[in-house]
Amino acid sequence: MRARLIAVGERMPAWVADGFAEYRKRLSHELPLELVEIKLGARGKGRDPARAIADEGAAVRAALPRDAHVIALDVKGATWSSEQLAGELKRWRMDGRDLAFLIGGPDGHAPEILAASQQRWSLGPLTLPHPLVRIVLAEQLYRAVSLLGNHPYHRG
Repeated sequence: MRARLIAVGERMPAWVADGFAEYRKRLSHELPLELVEIKLGARGKGRDPARAIADEGAAVRAALPRDAHVIALDVKGATWSSEQLAGELKRWRMDGRDLAFLIGGPDGHAPEILAASQQRWSLGPLTLPHPLVRIVLAEQLYRAVSLLGNHPYHRG
């Protein structure tokens, strides 16, 4: 099983790339994690924000792996503890499909992206900057893998 993180936004600061790369390296044997960055839709004066969201949604759909189990990060999604995420990962492994985690743009996901998702995951009620979400997601996947493998990383 492989995982793909499809994230709206490009050219992240070095600390984001470094943090994500560290957890991607740690996951490489148990859950290979690929990052696909999607260009932000055009926003600004005289631009329709709905058009930007639609453009981002089309690009995200094009980047989805075929037959993947899709999990959209969404403020209205389910909140999971680290142990619950490990349980979800165990179920996903049993299903045998690749995974796709989606991080939307500044205005969230296009409605068709949410409709195409099998699950919605919220990291909690805090508003987090999207670059930081990449690192938190990768770390939590590593923690879930560690829990399932009885690795001492998670000390709960």
